[in-house]
Amino acid sequence: MSGTLRFEILGPQRAWYADRQLNLGPGKQRAVLAVLLLSAGRPVSTGQIVEAVWPEEPPANGPNVVQKYVAGLRRVLEPDRSPRTPGQVLSLTDAGYLLRVDPEAVDAVRFERGVRRAERHRAAGRIADAAAELRAALELWHGEPFGGLSGPVLDAARQRLVETRATALETWAELELEQGRHRELIGGLVELVAEFPVRERLRYQQMLALYRSGRQAEALAAYREIDDLLREEYGIEPGEALQKLHRKILRADPSLAPAVPSPRPGPPDTAAPASDRPAESAPGLPASPPQPAPALPDAAVAPPRYPGPGGFPAGAPPILPDRPRRERHPLPRWVSATATVGGTVLVLLSFGFVTWLVILGYAVRRRSWRLGQLAVGYLAAASLVVYLIATDDPTTEVPVAEAFFALGLVTLCWVVGAGQVVLLNRWVWGKVTGRPLAVQARDEEQRLRREQARYLVHRYPTARQEFAIGRPDLPRAFDDGGLVDVNAVPDSVLATLPGLTDEQRRQVAMERWLRGPYGSMEELAARCPLPLAVTDRLRDILLFLPPPGDVGSGQAPPTGPR
Repeated sequence: MSGTLRFEILGPQRAWYADRQLNLGPGKQRAVLAVLLLSAGRPVSTGQIVEAVWPEEPPANGPNVVQKYVAGLRRVLEPDRSPRTPGQVLSLTDAGYLLRVDPEAVDAVRFERGVRRAERHRAAGRIADAAAELRAALELWHGEPFGGLSGPVLDAARQRLVETRATALETWAELELEQGRHRELIGGLVELVAEFPVRERLRYQQMLALYRSGRQAEALAAYREIDDLLREEYGIEPGEALQKLHRKILRADPSLAPAVPSPRPGPPDTAAPASDRPAESAPGLPASPPQPAPALPDAAVAPPRYPGPGGFPAGAPPILPDRPRRERHPLPRWVSATATVGGTVLVLLSFGFVTWLVILGYAVRRRSWRLGQLAVGYLAAASLVVYLIATDDPTTEVPVAEAFFALGLVTLCWVVGAGQVVLLNRWVWGKVTGRPLAVQARDEEQRLRREQARYLVHRYPTARQEFAIGRPDLPRAFDDGGLVDVNAVPDSVLATLPGLTDEQRRQVAMERWLRGPYGSMEELAARCPLPLAVTDRLRDILLFLPPPGDVGSGQAPPTGPR
């Protein structure tokens, strides 16, 4: 019977046997099935099911409750099975409950495999095939995954699937633009931008589609909309790609013209007749016109791409945005020493009243918000001392508490401030902490490399494979600053994670094998109870990317003692 079962988790959870929909029972029973589907082909222990379905208040008799729901699922999934015979679809093994289903029977598996096939088609230059593959994969979506179910495990899986869908939608829109279907794409992009308002790649594609359709004013209005949103909500401005496109649209740059005319050209502001409009087959995804687009001639100039999968030349990473460093141009040591001595003397001679000004100078130089906040604190303390002195009546005796309070503020700004200025000299700080300047510079450089590598993975998904980001076990030329992709590296790399005991390292590997990939640092810390100090240290070097293999294919069991 397992060969005729079909499961839908990309929306309200449903299951089908042939053409008949199955009644999956109450919510907790459906949650148990969802956990088993996420590990289809791998055993899941009773404890793992209890933790996933009842994360906050597990029942006292958890194994019995799980057994009851499993029995209910067996009756649904195998109605012809005799009560005393072992289950074929859902069985109990020594390692836990095992759901045996064809991976293609799960819509999420078919979706992710379709996305990977589309990536291969695109890499081979088969743009039309890639777009068709993505369109078919996206049609599997019927709403939010695991609709109505919650919990850390399901929430992490839901977030991963939603992110994969958003990236697939962006890639699909880019492929449609490459085929000259900008007019047909506008309506779908309006819906996608409403669904994902801060994804700049979709905004880029919307602006480009509008401009190519002769709607320059609307393209500029779309830029103003995202610019206002990012500035008001997040205090940032659009990325360089959007700004560059905006400038090109303003001057009507010829490079923005499509290489291939749209299959159904028409007046830019005239809607196509209802009979000619492509039908929508999935939320936010307009269907492609039935006629295939003409192939690009060899001599055609490819339209400009927004940075994305395949949007940069293989073998070399793109130029990354210049990330602010604490000090872009380190000063010579004699200049730094002179500034430290001068600042310290100024603080001492002023009795701490200009400490804030010295710290503010360092904050501006190093572009450090923390030092800026510290300067504000010193300014507040000095202002309070001035206020107390100005409001003091010389004819009356000053209260002891007020005198001690003022003396404490002066001591803070004077003595502590002078010490702070001295420690801001990096050579002095290196002597105090035992970290020489060379080590500090190396650590800062590695931190910047990790930040840039994360940017690459986020903006250029294919960079993960092309530059082996997070894979110290593979030969590579790109330095990612020591990142580790915890879901992809072998157990030998997990054994080198800093701050973990041997037992904790084995548990990290075993949990990954038994329950699948980790979705976040919080999930890793929960599944393999780790102290806060360890998680803070690992957070800077770990990546939590979806595993490169097919969903449900499983991983090799970890080596070493269990």
